[in-house]
Amino acid sequence: MPALSGNEVVTIQPHLPEEPNSFIGRERELDELRRLVYSTRTLTLSGPGGIGKTRLALRLLASMAAEFPDGAWFVELADLRQPDLVISRVAAALGVNEEPGRPLLETLADVLRRRRMLLALDNCEHMIDACAQVARRLLASAPGLRLLITSREPLHVPAETVWLVQPLSAMSGATSRGDGASDHSEAIRLFADRAAASSPGFTVGPANIPAVAAICRALDGLPLAIELAAAWVRVLSVEQICARLGNRFALLTAGDRSASPRQRTLRATIEWSYALLTDAERTLFRRLSVPAGWSLEMAEQVCADDEIPAGDVLGLVTALVDKSLVVFEPEVLGQARYRMLDTIREYAAARLAETGESTRLQLALRDYTLLTAEQKLAIGMAQVPVPWSDRVDCSRRYIVDADNVSQVLTWCLAHDDAEIGLRICVAVSPRWLVWGTFAEGAEWLDSFLDLDVPTPAQVRGAALVARAQLAMASEPAAAETLAEEGLALCRDTHEDFWTATALNLLSEIAVQTGRADEAVARADQALSLARAAGDGWNEGYALGTKAAIAARAGMLVEAEQLATTSVSVMRHIDQQWGVARVLLGLGDLARLRRHPGEAHDRYVEALAILEEIGARTEIARCLAGLGRVAMDLGAIEQARRHLTMSIELSQATGTRIGIARGLEVFATLAVKEKQPERAVQLAAAAAALRESAGVPPLSADRTEKYLAPARHLGESVVTRLWAQGLALRSEAAVALAVDVRPSRPADSETRALSVVGDGDETISPPSPLIRPDD
Repeated sequence: MPALSGNEVVTIQPHLPEEPNSFIGRERELDELRRLVYSTRTLTLSGPGGIGKTRLALRLLASMAAEFPDGAWFVELADLRQPDLVISRVAAALGVNEEPGRPLLETLADVLRRRRMLLALDNCEHMIDACAQVARRLLASAPGLRLLITSREPLHVPAETVWLVQPLSAMSGATSRGDGASDHSEAIRLFADRAAASSPGFTVGPANIPAVAAICRALDGLPLAIELAAAWVRVLSVEQICARLGNRFALLTAGDRSASPRQRTLRATIEWSYALLTDAERTLFRRLSVPAGWSLEMAEQVCADDEIPAGDVLGLVTALVDKSLVVFEPEVLGQARYRMLDTIREYAAARLAETGESTRLQLALRDYTLLTAEQKLAIGMAQVPVPWSDRVDCSRRYIVDADNVSQVLTWCLAHDDAEIGLRICVAVSPRWLVWGTFAEGAEWLDSFLDLDVPTPAQVRGAALVARAQLAMASEPAAAETLAEEGLALCRDTHEDFWTATALNLLSEIAVQTGRADEAVARADQALSLARAAGDGWNEGYALGTKAAIAARAGMLVEAEQLATTSVSVMRHIDQQWGVARVLLGLGDLARLRRHPGEAHDRYVEALAILEEIGARTEIARCLAGLGRVAMDLGAIEQARRHLTMSIELSQATGTRIGIARGLEVFATLAVKEKQPERAVQLAAAAAALRESAGVPPLSADRTEKYLAPARHLGESVVTRLWAQGLALRSEAAVALAVDVRPSRPADSETRALSVVGDGDETISPPSPLIRPDD
């Protein structure tokens, strides 16, 4: 492979973050690392903080992404503080969703089994054991996987090659008089580039190159230190910069001798930058170490006081950005975002602790997080009359602030602050439900519920109901117990929203466990309470559950009427996710009533909403519905396209029941195309997946529809085909389904429906309406 020059443009793949500025130097290192990627399963870039491990990894990934069929992926771990969340972060980055009742690591290992990809885990040193565990499991299950690790220490896993990242090369005295850019060392080229960005027109020439070379040597060629020094050319000459660095190194060397030499050098650089700040800049710099990342509004709310008025925060943040102590990031939803590099943040946090302000600032961040989380809950659950776009923005903003939420919850737990911790958990619980991160939410709620401290009854009641929602998919009996306990507390404290939510949840549980009379009673209670309280969400929810009850009883007309009313309520409060959930059920009902055009319209309308919020399992269900409609119309190739997109989406998220349902539809398609052997194998593979996922099997009559066309081959053949299907792994079963050679389009293919695309990366809970195809 030809070497990449420092100025060569490399197209960043969608799985990789954009490089913030030009990449300088390390051409020889990149050549060597490319060779190592192919000769080792795990390549660890090791070295001290600030030496450029992450930038080197990103450059390597960008240059090699096209050489891996499944691409190159980058997972940032620096902000994590709990080892258990490492696997969640990796799975989320790869788009693999949690499956109720199954360890997420096992699901991820299965999804990656056939992948050929390059996966980078960045900043592993503080989660070394958890990262090693994930690495060992993934490497054992996925022979085509290559891992690229950045860490201050090796993982110590099998087949690991540790590559020590060296400082940038420094200029020797023999070449210090060189005039051309090609004569400059990597460190000087980096200084020149960053200095020119800070002060346009700055160049390195014969007059200043000795001082620049001295700066680079004094900083040991550390990229972060050089970038920090270069930022000051706006206000200091390079000779002044060089003189100040020398003084600061002498001062710091006399202090912390336990740190490694490079840490002392890097710390000296940060210390020097800190000393050049104004008093107000220093104060804000220290305080900004508390949040993991922030918007201007957050900084004003958390960090401002009499010493730093809120109106001064923008100017001070701008100054810190200019001096390379704060990173300006791309805007999110119209708001600029900021963060500190980890090494700088650690330094700022230490200085904050010296002032005695750490606890006050942590409390300020806690209070801000609680306030915004509860505001977002009210908006998301339609307790506040705002347009749908605002509700979508609330969901997206949570993604941006998830690290701060996790940090605040960790702090609350460490300080036995059960009340605030539970309130935050309750406020963010809809996100855990929508995205399918049930285990994460359950772990937080259980941790706070188990604290032996007094908690207000209304807070505990809502938390128990939220915990029951998370348990419903995998542990319905436990969910019912939790919901009953939470219902009693919410009723006693007149928490109407969570009382209605508990009743709706108990009604759903009763529906799923065949207790129709109890389901009706609970839904009626929820409906009455919600209407009295003006709670449109729970009113629409209860109507949807009543529609499911009617559908299970075969009363399709009544089910459609109830569902239509539910849609009207959800539209009135502009809660389009609620609308989409019911539209899915209406599409299923229309198919049962043999109204394919109506079913198609319902699915397409729901799909547009679900794509907006990234509800991938429900997107898969929409695509499957569209595929079934096309199959009913005889548009076989159109059906195959929709069904293929659906099952591949289920496969990508690691959802076994979604894959099983997809295989069953493909078995029906195989019957229609007179391929009975394939139909039997697919039905058997689906049955195996249902069993492994703990989902009830299909009825004997349903199964016989897949087996009957093959009976003429003989019972021994059917038995053999069934055994072969049972033995198929999910990837092989999906490949068997989608690799069917297309049959010739029928005349009715002209009625094919428009192909629709897949969506974002979040998961939603199933619709309360019945799935007639289960």
